[in-house]
Formats: sequence, structure tokens, C-alpha cells
Amino acid sequence: MVSRDRIDRIIDGYDKDNLVIATACSHTSLQIFDGARKEGFRTLGIAVGQKTKFYDAFPRGKPDEFFFVDSYTQLLDRAPELVKKNVIIVPHGSFVEYMNTKNFEELEVPTFGNRMVLDWESDREKERVWITGAGLEMPRKIEDPKLIDKPVLVKYDGAKGGRGFFIAKDYPDFKLGIDHSQRFSIQEYILGTRYYIHYFYSPIRTQGYRLSKGVLELLSIDRRDESNIDEMYKLGAQEELKKLGFFPTFVVTGNVPVVVRESLLPKLLDMGERAVEKSLELFGGMIGPFCLECIVTDNLQVKVFEISSRIVAGTNPFVSGSPYSDLLEPGVSTGRRMAQEIKYAKETGQLGAVLS
Repeated sequence: MVSRDRIDRIIDGYDKDNLVIATACSHTSLQIFDGARKEGFRTLGIAVGQKTKFYDAFPRGKPDEFFFVDSYTQLLDRAPELVKKNVIIVPHGSFVEYMNTKNFEELEVPTFGNRMVLDWESDREKERVWITGAGLEMPRKIEDPKLIDKPVLVKYDGAKGGRGFFIAKDYPDFKLGIDHSQRFSIQEYILGTRYYIHYFYSPIRTQGYRLSKGVLELLSIDRRDESNIDEMYKLGAQEELKKLGFFPTFVVTGNVPVVVRESLLPKLLDMGERAVEKSLELFGGMIGPFCLECIVTDNLQVKVFEISSRIVAGTNPFVSGSPYSDLLEPGVSTGRRMAQEIKYAKETGQLGAVLS
């Protein structure tokens, strides 16, 4: 992990009037660049062996400058070039996954958020300690695949957009789908509606939904279209489809905006508060956007099956705001909210409190 002192020295040497917001050219980059520009920042897109022509179709989401590299690991050697440009990195799911957690932790460029969180969210065991320690309900974990006697969800470590996840109803089903080269976890399959709750935690603000330190905001909620599991449910029983060579997957292909029934909002805010407070206790707290990935049952129980401690792709439908963020400030996306936090931290001399 790059040291706190090293990051502080880099921040001290920055031209604070010419900070540049940078992220990898994928995932949520359009709203990150758009939001940064709206708050007066220059932007830089990190292009990793990819074409960038598609940005020409979305000029307000196009970065001011591209930074081309052949691989994500090459960023480690080229970090001084980014520092010279006064860059602040905004991480997102693809950025962290493709660079990998350990490499991202070593990147000597100031980054929005607390890098200590990466190890906790990418390790399913640590994630469970965090979530259950916060007093949140999770689906039951199955330790031994031979004990599977009802539908379970098998998941791999890290942020993979659902790739490789599968449902198994018994041990033979599990053996049919498992990739033993990856670390995995098994949890009971809960029937209900899956909602993805997008929060924002500011450790430096004082007005709003107050926590022991800072404030919590609920910015938006989405559901996800997953290929090809969504269509398979419409077609019929999985067992029959498997005989025909069709196997359900959970690869996310799109996101759908959601507004939950208002009576659930106090519970959702309490859940977000618990997750933040536990993070403060475990590793000094997550900073900025995070997502509780939940299942709401027909008796309105809410179970958390995963936490993502950064901007998630489910925020993309809300580039111009959501029914929730509009009640905080009209037209604020999660991407813009991050830029606002960096701007406020700069103006109040607290950049070190939101960067690592």
C-alpha cells in the first residue's frame, strides 16, 4: 500500500487551482467526466489499449485529454506523469478489477476514497465480517458444497459484473458450474426483488443525515438486466434448459432506475449508516459513493448480499439526477457529487481527508 505520507507529499506539491479528475475509459467514465466538468475541473481519460472514438458521440462526457497506456500495470511506472498533471484518480469497478486490488493499492497517485476498503470488499470473507458486524442481514453461507440441498448462488471474489456467477440446486449442479481456479463463496438463494442502493458518505460535511462523523446521502437506486438469466426465467425451468445446453449467467448488460416504496427509506438509510459506522471501526471508513446490493422479500425484509465501496454502473441512468438526489440538489449524478466533494475539500483545506 502506498504510504499516507507519500500521498500527502504529492498533494502538497499539487497546483490546487489546476487539479485534474481522471479515471479509466469505461464503466462510469461518461458521468465522471461530465460531473467533473460541471464543477470546473479539467478531465483526463486513461485509455488502456482501446479506441476512444465513441466519446465523440458524447461531447459532454468526453475527457479533455486522453492518457494512453498498453496495460493497467503500466500505470505503476507512469504514475509520475500523472502526478505532474495534478491528477486525482477516481476509481470505479472496472478500473479496480482490471488493474487488480494490490496494484491499485500501490499506485502513487492521489485517489478519491480510502484504498483500505479495497481489500475488505474484494474478499468475500472479510466482506461478510463487515456486513454482519454492522448488524445487517445476509443470505446464509454454505461452507461445504456437498451440503447444498436447496438453490444457492455461487459467486467469485472481486468485481466481475456478475460474470461466472451461477445457481446450483445440489452438489452435482455445483460441480457442473464451478471454476476451481477462482476463490468462491456459496450463499442461499433468496427469492425477492434485487435492488442496488447508491449512497454517498462525506466525512467532511456537517449538514444532512448526520453520522458519528460526517453525513450520509442516498443518491439513487437501480435494478439490473442480467444476461441471460432474466430471459431464462421467462422461458421456463432451468433444469430443462440445461439439458438443451443453455446455462444461466448473471452478466450485467444494463441498469433500470427504481423508486422504492417510501416506507422502506428509513430502513435503507439506517442500513447505510450501519455500514459506514462499521467501516470507520474496521479500517478508518469508506469515503464517497458505495452501494448496498440487496434483496427485498415479500414480507419487506431486506438482506444484503454484497457491498461495493465505490461508484457502481447502476448510477449511470442518473447522469441528470434521480428522484432522490434531486431532493438534495437538482441534477446531481454520483459522478458530479464526487467532483463536488473534491472541490469542497480543496476549498476548505481538507483534500487529505478525502484522498488516499
